[in-house]
Amino acid sequence: MDAQGRGRADNIDPADQWVLNPNTGEYELRLTPSAPQSSVPGPRRPASPDSSAGGTRQTVSPELPGQRRRRTEPEPPAGRRSRRPVKKKSKAKKALLWTGGSMAFVLVAVSAAGYLYIKHLNDNITSVSDDGASTGGFSKDKAINLLIIGTDKRTGSGNEGYGDAGSVGHADTTILLHISKDRSNATALSIPRDLIVDVPDCQTEQSDGTEKVIAGTENVRFNTSLGQDGRTASCTVRTVTALTGIQADNFMVADFNAVKTLTDAVGGVEVCLAKDIDDSDSHLKLSKGTHNISGETALAFVRTRHSVGFGGDLSRIQLQQQFLSALMRKLSSNSTLTSPTKLLKLAEVGTKALTVDSQLDSIGKLKDLGLELGKLNPKNLTFTTIPVLDNPAEKVKATVVLNETKAPAVFQAIRDDVSFTAVKKKQAQASKDAAAARLEGSKSAASAVRVRILNGGAPAGSAQETLSWLQNQEGVLKSENAGNADAALSKTTLEYAPDQADQARELASLMGLSGSAMKPGKSVINSQGLPAITLTLGKDFQGAGVSLTTPTKAPDVDSKTTADKVTCAK
Repeated sequence: MDAQGRGRADNIDPADQWVLNPNTGEYELRLTPSAPQSSVPGPRRPASPDSSAGGTRQTVSPELPGQRRRRTEPEPPAGRRSRRPVKKKSKAKKALLWTGGSMAFVLVAVSAAGYLYIKHLNDNITSVSDDGASTGGFSKDKAINLLIIGTDKRTGSGNEGYGDAGSVGHADTTILLHISKDRSNATALSIPRDLIVDVPDCQTEQSDGTEKVIAGTENVRFNTSLGQDGRTASCTVRTVTALTGIQADNFMVADFNAVKTLTDAVGGVEVCLAKDIDDSDSHLKLSKGTHNISGETALAFVRTRHSVGFGGDLSRIQLQQQFLSALMRKLSSNSTLTSPTKLLKLAEVGTKALTVDSQLDSIGKLKDLGLELGKLNPKNLTFTTIPVLDNPAEKVKATVVLNETKAPAVFQAIRDDVSFTAVKKKQAQASKDAAAARLEGSKSAASAVRVRILNGGAPAGSAQETLSWLQNQEGVLKSENAGNADAALSKTTLEYAPDQADQARELASLMGLSGSAMKPGKSVINSQGLPAITLTLGKDFQGAGVSLTTPTKAPDVDSKTTADKVTCAK
């Protein structure tokens, strides 16, 4: 018997007795005097009479490990005010707290509701080693890169008619989800399964605990980065890093069942078609217009490709993006957030539907990630696809290759944490204005700039390369190579004392540094015993003379949409 079924009496579902208190923002268990206690595990507060409900009310407050239970004060008699006025929580803020923006957003966010029965949900989670392919896990104070992988593996009953019967589970639907450092925006970048890539060598942990290096292959479909030759999800992570230059912090894997069970749990999602579709391959048969889909129909919808667009994988990606946007909107709705029954089902489904990396193997970790993702606004989540071209080596077009003209700019924008939507941020704008102001003012002559150059994460030899370039081509003769910095930096920085600002502005102009790279501070003493400014070359350094100014506007892409918009598939 499952967690929701235990403790039933007279066909009463305990979940239906959980009521959202608008004054506290917490769920309360309302029981009649004769009703049994709910068996859903969780900390309880002492019962107190509730004349308005005609029974007993218990308020359940989530109590995570390490937290202290708050004292419960009795309610004041009817007609009297409480000593402490209760501050009402914004419904909009609560919606954002619980909501993500894609399959990963949804599954993670609902897992955050798991405080109702933490141990049971922990037991539901399946995790696998990341084999050192990821960064080691997301951080709350940094941008987050999450790789979501949907496989074509046929598991579970009712999936016999879908996919390849012998498939070991390839990476058929892959999304690199980038969440900005300030959580104001996110970009979901779809990677076509038929994109020709080089899959690198991959070290994987075997079922017996031993490690094995699986040899890489060149010029193969992206989807073979998982399943083929025994490759695990960590091999897909390595392939994405090699392709985009972006290393995932964490990854999640889901199969056919995830779509079916999740949409059933939320009562279906609303999608739109611009024409009738009858696809015998995916088993989708829907008329033109708007439909609420779930279960088998939802799975057929995300698998359809022959009846939309040009009939290829790129057309199917657009359907998948529309589906994920609809799913996010449904999770954000009050009909979901205020329903205890739905939240319990989502918690159960969410923890069973995913295989996660070893850094996300508990409800506590998923909860923390879910709370970070829940800060996003759907209108600032952009879905787009890696720019590609038809494979010129094929007469019958079946695969695609990277668009070398457009794709690098997309990857760079994500690495630089550039939003693909116009986000209004007062605080961020003030910070940008302050950084821009550092570039304004007089500049010294190049010959007057005295600078020490350190390598803080750039390729070996970069400090000497920059020194030669500055001295021989730019006339910065008072410069020296000071070796390696104490710590690696992701971004190049230029530190200077207030009376050296004119030197710093001149060097920033020569180097193509933005105002954010300039760090007002103190001067250092160089090898000649004279005060100097300090240039530390970070991981973003691309060569002497190459501008390091970070773009503030995302590049043009072939197609994009945001999660708040309803689009009709053509």
